[in-house]
Amino acid sequence: MTLPGYLDLAPDVRARFERLKARDVILQVEHLTKQFETRAGRTLALNDISFTTHRREFLCIVGPSGCGKSTLVRILAGLDRQSAGAVLLAGKPVTGPGADRGMVFQGYTLFPWLTVKRNVMFGLEMNNHGRAEAEREALQWLDLIGLGRYAEAYPHQLSGGMKQRVAIARALANQPRILLMDEPFSALDAQTRARMQSYLLEIWRKIDITIVFITHDLDEAIFLADRILVLKANPGEVAELIEVPVPRPRHPRQFAGPEFRATKDRLEALIHPPALGDDADAYPEMPRLTNVADEVE
Repeated sequence: MTLPGYLDLAPDVRARFERLKARDVILQVEHLTKQFETRAGRTLALNDISFTTHRREFLCIVGPSGCGKSTLVRILAGLDRQSAGAVLLAGKPVTGPGADRGMVFQGYTLFPWLTVKRNVMFGLEMNNHGRAEAEREALQWLDLIGLGRYAEAYPHQLSGGMKQRVAIARALANQPRILLMDEPFSALDAQTRARMQSYLLEIWRKIDITIVFITHDLDEAIFLADRILVLKANPGEVAELIEVPVPRPRHPRQFAGPEFRATKDRLEALIHPPALGDDADAYPEMPRLTNVADEVE
């Protein structure tokens, strides 16, 4: 894909996308629309959303506030119903929550009264795994995310990043076809967030999972994604589906690279288009609320 002011994909990146598109389609979203009933009438949150996601793809969804990103991911998870259109997972309609989808929220959503191990075991036991089998699999997942030695700890004894790693392990323990993540790192400090991004990419490389990841952070989207679905707001509609030209494996030093900068420029142009009119960006006149002898710039 070549976009205005954009970089051509390098041959190795283009080959990666050709391999991606040759894989099976896992997720199909077809003309999805969502309306909410309010006292003021109907509000159109999502309008005619269509896209596909391939097996083992990492898809990020970005857009301005109010574009319906979280509503979309809740529909994909089966936690909410669309007003029109269809969501197909491996060719089957999504009509409610299911073990074929794992979900990680912005909050840690761990059970505080259960140990780390028992938190990961919870979904397995709910899906009729025996206690011994669930414990064995939970410990394997904790080892994978580097938290095996914290199996008997409680959530309040963990850092924010560690809690979210446990939440990811719990979501993956049932071996879903797709992992849905709704801004899972937004509450973390910058350093922990960067480490979690790298952890997630390492997990994604090691297991057969497709990831759909919601974020406000454009740097995060470019660093993680194969492709980025850009939504526009009021109502939420597809603005563009961008193939990320940054080569894999990814490293933070790529943030300064030309592919990364060009992708971010394109996202900024889509999400924050230039305002119309000379005074469109002007702030309203504000009254002075303090009397001071000196001025500040």
